[in-house]
Amino acid sequence: MANLTQPLRDEHKELLPEIEVLQQVADMIGTAPVSALREQIDATYDFLAHHLIPHAEAEEKALYPIVAKVMGAPEATATMSRDHVEVRHLTDELGSLRLKIGSVALIDLQANDLRRVLFGLYTLVKVHFAKEEEVYLPILDQRLTPKAAKELFENMEQAAHEAKEALTH
Repeated sequence: MANLTQPLRDEHKELLPEIEVLQQVADMIGTAPVSALREQIDATYDFLAHHLIPHAEAEEKALYPIVAKVMGAPEATATMSRDHVEVRHLTDELGSLRLKIGSVALIDLQANDLRRVLFGLYTLVKVHFAKEEEVYLPILDQRLTPKAAKELFENMEQAAHEAKEALTH
């Protein structure tokens, strides 16, 4: 049987290298020059705010309503939506922390907070993707028609585009 949800699996595959960077940046703290760390944190924040969060918003608007409908349970995606809330919260926290990085050295509290946020995001997103791919997508592969799957991914693409557009306004 073909995986009708392959577009989402492919998107996750494209996002995963950037998710791995979260762990790498966390590992840089305390060993890399502050200027290099700041550059990596800025790039990581940009990825989260401009790529990962629009992806999450597209899931909320297009994917999760279909999952809930197919499963016959409106609350079926509540825990996944809660993951998205926490990703946004941690991304906002990273945004605040990055603005406080000085030019010479991190104080211990900053280093600890940055590690906590980066490792937290890394773990949360990796587990979130795994839950989608191991639980939701096989169900959709079994129950969606090719036409419904096509509509789903068109709607996700549109929702992601709208989320990215909202960032520029």
